[in-house]
Amino acid sequence: MIGWEDVYKVVVATVPLYVALMLGYGSVRWWQVFTPEQGGAINRFVCYFTLPLFTFDFAANIDPFKMNYLFIGADAISKLVIVVVLALWAKCSSKGSYCWSITSFSLCTLTNSLVVGVPLMKAMYGQLGVDLVVQSSVIQAIIWLTFLLFVLEFRHSFSLRNFPSPAADDKDPSSHLEQGISGSTHHPMNLSNFCSLMKIVWIKLAMNPNSYACIIGLVWAFIANRWHFGMPSIMEGSVLIMSKAGTGTAMFSMGIFMALQEKLVACGTGLTVIGMILKFVAGPAAMAIGSIAVGLHGDVLRIAIIQAALPQSITSFIFAKEYGLHADVLSTAVIFGMLVSLPVLVAYYAILEFVH
Repeated sequence: MIGWEDVYKVVVATVPLYVALMLGYGSVRWWQVFTPEQGGAINRFVCYFTLPLFTFDFAANIDPFKMNYLFIGADAISKLVIVVVLALWAKCSSKGSYCWSITSFSLCTLTNSLVVGVPLMKAMYGQLGVDLVVQSSVIQAIIWLTFLLFVLEFRHSFSLRNFPSPAADDKDPSSHLEQGISGSTHHPMNLSNFCSLMKIVWIKLAMNPNSYACIIGLVWAFIANRWHFGMPSIMEGSVLIMSKAGTGTAMFSMGIFMALQEKLVACGTGLTVIGMILKFVAGPAAMAIGSIAVGLHGDVLRIAIIQAALPQSITSFIFAKEYGLHADVLSTAVIFGMLVSLPVLVAYYAILEFVH
């Protein structure tokens, strides 16, 4: 049962993030320390250095031989359900688009498992909750954040090659403009163009350390746990000196981004509400479907649903900012998501106590 001490632990875990956020905000809005161009450079530093090492660090310290593969299967099914729904929406609805499908996928599926999830799950379900939420973080980093990187890089390369938008309606020039592509200069897509585009995308992904940081960490975890030896201290220290700055510098970069917007709620009230619904309703609902499909029950079922309702991943904002896609929506989701997550998650915890 959650007590005030447990609530305090969650607050202790999240308040430092807001301190970093406010320092970043103040450095631009109040003190004029950084210019917009320098803010972009800071975000790139986070994207290519601190976050990959942070990802490697926690992946290298798990025990892959004790992972719950039914739980992982349920998580995969839930993500695939969301991908199918968003693909149909983009294809069949006049309001659907490729760009908004990417952002909606981030909102529905990518969670801040480590910072908020670990202390909260420990309070709710003990070590079982911690183990499962860490496992979901590793799988998220290996598969789903890599998938997000792929579709973002595909979109970016697509626009640079002046191909028509995958979800664009030729009758609606705004759908081309949304991706920065000139309804008069685009070239028709054919097999040769597609192969050329995919080559560009894979080369860029191969040069992005976020694509393989978690995979290298997981390989190390397999080797270390199979033959029972630890990471050399010189290697561990080299990783930790950067990885410990991961979430702090990410929040600092988000604060800079907020300071450069005209409004505190950068994306507006309507999109904020939609983002919260996708985060705290659609994501857990899809996870419930996946969990039932593989036969999860008891505490594992409850943990699966609650971890899907954790607040928005900070990494998703960093990627959105780097690739220029709805960073205002993702930043708002991170900030407000962490504010409202505690009462929402406690409500889920209370309701799911009646589920067997």
